[in-house]
Amino acid sequence: MEQSIVLDPIKAKHRALWALGDYDRVAVEVIAELGQVLVTEAGIGSGQKVLDVAAGSGNASVPAALAGAQVTATDLTPELVEIGRHRCQEQGLSITWQEADAEHLPFSDGEFDVTMSCVGVMFAPFHQPVADELVRVTAARGRIALIDWTPQGFIGQMFAAMKPFVAPPPPGASPGPLWGEESHVRELLGDSVTNVRAERRTLTVDRFGSAREFLDFFSRYYGPTIAAFRNLADDQQATTRLEEALLALADAHGASTGVMHWEYLLVVADRVG
Repeated sequence: MEQSIVLDPIKAKHRALWALGDYDRVAVEVIAELGQVLVTEAGIGSGQKVLDVAAGSGNASVPAALAGAQVTATDLTPELVEIGRHRCQEQGLSITWQEADAEHLPFSDGEFDVTMSCVGVMFAPFHQPVADELVRVTAARGRIALIDWTPQGFIGQMFAAMKPFVAPPPPGASPGPLWGEESHVRELLGDSVTNVRAERRTLTVDRFGSAREFLDFFSRYYGPTIAAFRNLADDQQATTRLEEALLALADAHGASTGVMHWEYLLVVADRVG
């Protein structure tokens, strides 16, 4: 097994956050279809060299490999890398898995035909260095493809609801759901890309039969939600307020009907040649 990369305290905390719970359960049971959407919209096919940044356990990497691409999947969290690697071994898929910091990707300039991320890089605290790396490792006339939760959608609103209950972000950090704003992504990628296509879409989520079922699942398996409740320790009043806020939000987005709609932004852009 490869040696774990050395991280500064901010990145180490970020890595630990996503090791909480079991993000693979979320990826497989709740948002699995997003990976195939990204692969399809990016036009990924046989023979292409594809990099999946902040790949999690591979919900976009796997369909890219099934489409015939030569895939490298990276993530900051070794636990997720191991899950993805093991799944690929079970399925007989040849995907190269590697721990990597999205701000310092260990690849050459222009190495990949397609660089993608499915609700992944949006959670890196510093946006511009990540965007610069996405551009750098993509070949001239190659493609960058992203799916990110919007601030207005359910997950963006969930993070807004949790904000008063969590530790403040490091100085200079930007909220993850800003990656779901077209203007923000265009500014990050700048003149390095052309033919930008940005579309707001909705993921239909029918995994939960009620707001309580949603909250029980996310407070057990989703790292940021687990961290928010742990941050409150024994403050029962604050814990109750957070629970009530998340339950109300889930109900407002259809949890009581058994069908929720989570908005995301799809961005596909071509690297300038």
